[in-house]
Amino acid sequence: MNVLIIHAHNEPKSFCSALKDLAVEDLRKAGHQVRVSDLYVMNWNPVAGSEDFGSRSNPDYLVYALEQRKNHEAGTLAADVVAEIEKVQWCDLLILNFPVYWFSVPAILKGWIDRVMISGVFYGGRRIYDRGGMRGKKAQAVFTLGGRQHMFGDDAIHGDIRTMMRPLLQGAFGYCGFDVLPPFIGYHVPYLDDAERAQILHDYSAHLSELDGLDPLPMPQMNQFDEQLRPISD
Repeated sequence: MNVLIIHAHNEPKSFCSALKDLAVEDLRKAGHQVRVSDLYVMNWNPVAGSEDFGSRSNPDYLVYALEQRKNHEAGTLAADVVAEIEKVQWCDLLILNFPVYWFSVPAILKGWIDRVMISGVFYGGRRIYDRGGMRGKKAQAVFTLGGRQHMFGDDAIHGDIRTMMRPLLQGAFGYCGFDVLPPFIGYHVPYLDDAERAQILHDYSAHLSELDGLDPLPMPQMNQFDEQLRPISD
């Protein structure tokens, strides 16, 4: 299996970085091919703008998704974007590895999603969900946060963590056709002692060994909706 890890933490000695390093080591030992895009090391530009396009179908008004599609067809997308798209097309499993900021991903990772997951390749028109451009591939979020596990759930103070991460799990992964694996979460990380951190690493190693057996999260199926994307009643 080809695995691409998009890593978004600004401290190489962080626990989040340790999770990334463990994944690289374990997956390679298991015989998988692994590539890493370390966004901070790459000095990744997170700003989606007109500079991403070598040509413009409309030079007077920027419709970013339209220009993504047109420039991909013309071969005039920015080189850094093209390189990341090619990595995703290469992989069978995409892992986003990051700390949670404000119930979401860090800005640098959101900018990777905005610039790389382009219209015309990842999605377009009715090419979404199980008909999306990334169908047949898997994706997973691996993230750390400061909250304790009991703070997340249907009746917990922060609500269900998968609902919190829905913009990523469904709005990006699922929408583009990936089979979305359950996320792996490191809770309360800044406040744990070494033994507790070691246990999370042990759990993650076990999780990585079971990737093939994980059931994807449920996502909308296009045959459940009509041409206007209204639900089809039984």
